[in-house]
Parts: sequence; structure tokens; C-alpha cells
Amino acid sequence: MLSSVPTRRDVVRKARHENFPVASRLLPRRYRGHLMNVYLFARSVDDAGDESAPAWRLSYLDAIDADLTRLYAGSAPRLPFVRALAGTVEACAIPPEPFRRLVEANRRDQSVSRYTTYDELLGYCELSANPVGHIVLHVFGRADPSRFALSDHVCTALQIIEHCQDVAEDHARGRVYLPAEDLRRFGAAEEDLVRVPTSVPLRRVLALQTGRAKALLDSGGPLAASLTGFARFAVAGYVAGGRAAVAALERADHDVVGRAVRPATRRLLAEWPVAAVGRAALGREAAR
Repeated sequence: MLSSVPTRRDVVRKARHENFPVASRLLPRRYRGHLMNVYLFARSVDDAGDESAPAWRLSYLDAIDADLTRLYAGSAPRLPFVRALAGTVEACAIPPEPFRRLVEANRRDQSVSRYTTYDELLGYCELSANPVGHIVLHVFGRADPSRFALSDHVCTALQIIEHCQDVAEDHARGRVYLPAEDLRRFGAAEEDLVRVPTSVPLRRVLALQTGRAKALLDSGGPLAASLTGFARFAVAGYVAGGRAAVAALERADHDVVGRAVRPATRRLLAEWPVAAVGRAALGREAAR
């Protein structure tokens, strides 16, 4: 298993490196606490699937799933990051299904390392990314099917953006999250995923994925404007982080191998109020 279970301090440090504000300090403490509990669980599950000893990974993921069963049965979970969820699950009435899908995504990572088509990759994002958006909506008491659909677009976009930023890191773990059909289409070989500087064919593949993510962010953008109060503020931050990351990839001309391409804080802060109001609404105001 892991040499040590991630501590809350470890996870807070990791949260600072995300493309978006996981739990802004401007949110009330109760929301920050719930969001960090969710992030602690999600990061710990990812670490179980990525950083634990390969021979132990499936057993560890099974143990997490068993702990979720204990949690929802009213028993005490054994793992600290599952125990930390107890208050959040009860206070926010979060069902078990999105947590189980996150575990299942990491199970899939143990057997599936390549995706042939974009549609196959979207299927993976339904497990690895979209459940987080559903959980966040539950945290703010705004969970409903219409918002889930918009949230799925935003979360899938954020996942695709991360795949674009981390192609070399993913490859080092034996995984490729860029669709094989797109690599073939632009003549990019797997060797390009570790070649510095980033090859022109791979940049074209990344530009295609970035464009897809940008379109998903636009289609899911109305989610923030459909919310009010702190829920709108938090979700707008996620959308703004995604847009700022897209801008960073475009500014770097998708040269991501051997370098960290991350969103600029200034761009994120500029995008935040735009995401909160909605670009369509701003367009209508400008037209008046």
C-alpha cells in the first residue's frame, strides 16, 4: 500500500497546485471544510491508484470501497480520509454513488492505459471527473439533474485540460489519455509524449483537446449563473480556473513536455467574475 496515508496538510499543499481554487478562503468555514474533505478523499483515492505498490492497488481500492459501505451503513470507517467524510455526507446528504465512481475510475486505470477514441475518453471522465461536480452541488444544496448535466461539461473539460498539461507525467505511469485516433490523425508517436521540446504533431493533438475542453467549458458555463450566493462564487472559480488553464496552454503554444504550463493567477481572477455572471449575459449588457 502507500508508505503513508496522505495527511490533511499534504492535501492542502496539493490543492494549491490545482488549476482552480479547491476551497477558496473567501468561502464560509463550513463549505471550506466540506470541500476539503471531498478533495482529501478524491486525492487519496488517486494516490491509491497511482502511488501505492502496484501489487496492492486493487486491494487498496477494494478497502476504500468497503469503507464507503461501512460509512453509509452507519459504522466507523477504518481509513482516516473516509472517516473525514462522515460529517460531510450527513450534513450535505451526499449519496454513495459519486464516491464509488471515483474508486471505479482508479480501478479502470489499473487495466486500461490507452483510449482509442474521444468518446472512450469521455466515458472515463464520467467516472474520474464528473462525480466531483455532483458532490460539490450536493455540498451547496443545489443538486438536480439539469445542473448535473452542466456540471459534467465543466468537470470533463477540467479533466481534459489536466491530461493536456500532464502528458509526460501520465506516460511515465504507463498511461496515455490522448485518444489514439487523434495521435494517428496528426502523425504523433508515443515517443513524442516525452520528447523535448514538444513536437509539432503532438502540439496539434493538444490543440484539438484544448479546443474541445474550451467548448465544454462554454457549454457548461451557464451552471454558475444558475446558482446564487457562495455556490455561484465557488463554481465560477472552477470555470475560471479552467479558462485560465486553456489560456496558458494556448499562450505556451501547447509546449508542455518538460515544463509546467499552469494558469496565471491574474487571468484566473479576471475570468472569475465573467464566469459568475455568464458570458451570454455580459454580451447582452454590451449590446445595450
